[in-house]
Amino acid sequence: MSSLRTALEALRNAPRVRIVAPPMESRIASLFRGADLADAYAVSIPNDDIRDINALAQSVLGQPERWFRALLSLRDAIMTCFGVKTSRQIRDRQEREGGGHIDFFPILSASDHEIVVGEDDQHLNFRTSLMLRGGLRAPDRELVVTTIVHCHNGLGRLYLSAISPIHRLVVRSSLRKAMTRAL
Repeated sequence: MSSLRTALEALRNAPRVRIVAPPMESRIASLFRGADLADAYAVSIPNDDIRDINALAQSVLGQPERWFRALLSLRDAIMTCFGVKTSRQIRDRQEREGGGHIDFFPILSASDHEIVVGEDDQHLNFRTSLMLRGGLRAPDRELVVTTIVHCHNGLGRLYLSAISPIHRLVVRSSLRKAMTRAL
C-alpha cells in the first residue's frame, strides 16, 4: 500500500504539462499553415536558475526513456524497408558532417531562447522547437515544445497517423522528466 501511496504522491507532484497553441514567436511559426501535424506542449520552469535552453533541450531530447528507445528501434526496423532514414543513419551523418545535434536530432537553428531540430526525407519534413518564454522568474517562465510535420505522400501520412499518439506520450513524458530533474 505504501508503494501505491508513493506513486500517487509522485504523480501529484509531477510537473503539469499543458497543451498550448503553437507560439507565433517561434522560428518555425511560418511552417504552421498547412501542417499535417502542429502541436505544442508547455511546462512551467520550476527553478529561477534554469535559463540555459541548450541544457533544457538536452534534458528533454537527449535522455529518452528506455521504452522510447525500444519503440524507436522498432520504428527503425520497420521504416528502413520504406527508405526512411533510421535514427542511427541520422546520428552517423551528423557525426560525420560535424553538425550540431541532440541525440539523433540535427540542430537546425539555435538562439538564447530557442533551439529548432528537424529532418526532411521523401515522405515528410518535421521540425521541433524547444523555446523558453515568459517572465524572468519561475513559475512565470515556461518551456514550450512545438512540433510541425508536413507530409509529402501517402506513406508519410500513414506513418504520421501511426506515430501521433506515441509522439504525444513521448513529448509529455520527456517534459515531465526534464522538469522533475530540474527540481
